[in-house]
Amino acid sequence: MSRKIKVLIIDDSALVRQALTEILSSDPAIEVIGAAQDPIVAAQKIAAQVPDVITLDVEMPRMDGITFLRKLMSQHPIPVVMCSSLTGDGSESALKALEYGAVDIITKPKMGTRQFIEESRIRICDSVKAAASARLQPLREIKEVIPKYTADVIMDKPPSKAMAQTTEKVVVIGASTGGTEALSRYLQMLPADAPGTVIVQHMPEHFTAAFAKRLNSICQVNVKEAEDNDSVVRGSVLIAPGNRHTLLKRSGARYYVEVKDGPLVSRHRPSVDVLFRSAARYAGKNAVGVILTGMGDDGAQGMKELHDAQAFTIAQNEETCVVFGMPNEAIKKGGVDKVMPLDSIAAEVVRRCQF
Repeated sequence: MSRKIKVLIIDDSALVRQALTEILSSDPAIEVIGAAQDPIVAAQKIAAQVPDVITLDVEMPRMDGITFLRKLMSQHPIPVVMCSSLTGDGSESALKALEYGAVDIITKPKMGTRQFIEESRIRICDSVKAAASARLQPLREIKEVIPKYTADVIMDKPPSKAMAQTTEKVVVIGASTGGTEALSRYLQMLPADAPGTVIVQHMPEHFTAAFAKRLNSICQVNVKEAEDNDSVVRGSVLIAPGNRHTLLKRSGARYYVEVKDGPLVSRHRPSVDVLFRSAARYAGKNAVGVILTGMGDDGAQGMKELHDAQAFTIAQNEETCVVFGMPNEAIKKGGVDKVMPLDSIAAEVVRRCQF
């Protein structure tokens, strides 16, 4: 039997510590070796026994989670999964933590229906297991770009809508563990007129809006959380909202997205498989599919369907992945045309989308 993943829980709420302990202990591959109410107590526990993974609350007394994370990553790097509430401030702080080296974000467990609790258990346990196998990345400085303003800052939009712009090529991207940093690097390499793009990044509900806002501030392309019926056009990137499936659709020459509810697919919602299958059906050879770092196999079957529909497909290589799970599964299924390092993918996508 393989060694269990040893987890230390850090959270100032006794109820959250108890809930996380019960959830993680239900997985036979995970062992909770301790829980601490703040980073000061946690540091003492780490000195006695080093965990494989830490779950870390964002807001705590004596020392906040972000400060502790920065100290930990500079002195004794350990894979960290941030545990955050669904508040706006919590979302922003948790996303900042990803830039400082956290591997993933989970939302604090809470009571709900049996289905909700089971889905939360799957998400939390999968995040911890992915973190345990993650290749920790060095911190990278993020350069701010000049804010992009529209005429909205001067006057409201007219009530009537002109005909929507169309695009002939579309790009669909799937990512999970390590994907927030990978997508940041990829999108910053795109020109302002890059092909319209739809992205599924495994991330909890409400965090995707803050993630899209952050990306929009550092990229030349316009990035936003996808809303139902949003058009997919050049220079725009749509991020699938957490906890909602996002599909690519087509009406005439216009590509747009459908955002909808539904069960977990490949253990996720949104699911990369759902996005890729819709692109295979409605875009076919006019699509480029990209699968980036992530745990599990979500997107592997969808990428094979894209490949079979004559779309061009790209997988991130093992050397630049935080976790080589999703790209590797797609490669093994025979759905990948080209395997590339992360920093080469954007140029290849733009080249493949030229008319």
